[in-house]
Amino acid sequence: MDKYYLTTAIDYVNGAPHIGHAYEKILSDVIVKHYSQRCEDVYFLTGTDEHGIKIQKTAAERGITPKEMCDENSSKFKEAWKALGIDYNKFIRTTDEEHEAVVQRIFDKLLKQGDIYKHSYEGLYCSGCESFLNPKDLTEDGLCPIHHKKPEIVSEENYFFKLSKYKDALKKHIQDNPEFILPKFRANEVLNQLDNIDDFSVSRSSASVEWGIPVLGDEEQRIYVWIDALSNYITALGWDVDKPSEKFEKYWPVVHHVIGKDILKFHSIYWGGILMALGLPLPKQLLVHGFININQEKMSKTLGNVIAPVDILKAWDLQIPDAFRYYMASAAMIGKDGNYSDEDFKEKVNADLANSTGNLLNRTLSMLVKYFDGEIKEEFLISSDLYKTALGKVKIVENHFDNYEIAEAGNEITDLVNITNKYVTDNAPWTLAKEGKMTECGQVLATVLNVMCVVCSLIYPYCPNIAKDMARQLSFDLNTKLDDLTCDNLKVGKFITKEEIHPVFLRLDSELADKTAKK
Repeated sequence: MDKYYLTTAIDYVNGAPHIGHAYEKILSDVIVKHYSQRCEDVYFLTGTDEHGIKIQKTAAERGITPKEMCDENSSKFKEAWKALGIDYNKFIRTTDEEHEAVVQRIFDKLLKQGDIYKHSYEGLYCSGCESFLNPKDLTEDGLCPIHHKKPEIVSEENYFFKLSKYKDALKKHIQDNPEFILPKFRANEVLNQLDNIDDFSVSRSSASVEWGIPVLGDEEQRIYVWIDALSNYITALGWDVDKPSEKFEKYWPVVHHVIGKDILKFHSIYWGGILMALGLPLPKQLLVHGFININQEKMSKTLGNVIAPVDILKAWDLQIPDAFRYYMASAAMIGKDGNYSDEDFKEKVNADLANSTGNLLNRTLSMLVKYFDGEIKEEFLISSDLYKTALGKVKIVENHFDNYEIAEAGNEITDLVNITNKYVTDNAPWTLAKEGKMTECGQVLATVLNVMCVVCSLIYPYCPNIAKDMARQLSFDLNTKLDDLTCDNLKVGKFITKEEIHPVFLRLDSELADKTAKK
């Protein structure tokens, strides 16, 4: 693997970021950090979607301009991702002038080549989806299945994209490329939707939606979200009509779109059709994740259970986001819904990060100082079956990531820690020291520390700050690529002093960790 390009969905800025937004960004950042350990060239794109009727209405209610509201809320997303340690390469906004100009040219190109046409239309419009809905897609009560509201009847003359021209090619691509949509069961949903989908609107009347990108040569129409928002994946790389950039040529189509299950149709069908019309290859993969529930209930403003990710950090007095990152990345198997609860959060991170990983490192280093004044001796460095297990786990973790089984990969890391803890218990270095078997005692401690270097590397994508702290105490180079990992990381000589040892993660219910934490 020589390069890796990953994108998230761009978030709609009608409100502030919540835990569902955070789940997708953390999941994506963990994936990107893992692949940065395997290849040199990784590019990570995220951003915000900033046009549409909802922003226009909300801004009017607040007495500010849509752009002012977009600037305000887009900043909130950036601040949240900074707090969560999301290290993107580019943050695109659909109000960026460069993006808007290319979107206009994309629309104009598709119009001139006959892939977009003007059509008078009356249909059922859901303002929540910002989309026209097919009557058969509604609930028995005639409601939008996502927003549970009755769509309004809208009559307009809009521009439509000729999806019918590309339906067969899209179907063939999905059938011929079983890895295109993950998890694979989602592909059947898309194929069923393709059988019943029509040409779709790609503009709205400016009388209905003023806050949008004008169509070139037709000021009465505004370019709709599907071309505006979806095109960010290529405009962010500097692509322009008939002018592919160097960055685009490098990364496209080896792109992995990480998206929620509610927008799969738009990314697989609408975006796929637009790309085909532009003569561009489809992305390599769509990774479709589920939703995050709160205490096993669907998150909604009505229930009042919408949680901001930064509020969780504040509530638990977390100075670094690693515990929350670890929990969220492990919250659900691929494509399934996950759940957040305070009790489960505390229990999982205490068990995995404090009691197992953190305690194992701390007590091993402490014994090295107690019995050997923190020194590694030549006779301590021996081969061990535990090393085979550790390096085997590296390959298992890589395989899980290649299949986007991020929660399962995290479980394998925890399992390696548990195996190593059992190794310590079985070999009882404290007993060996008491019996005067100091060489054997040192061998056990050195073996554990060598394995903890592997653990440190594997856990880095989930917990970058904890991993860096572990690496400092282990004198381990965290820039080591996974393919170059060994269990020969310790150097003979003075290794660590008592003053340099400290817990890498405090229990959430400890006196020090959560004096101000509240449930």
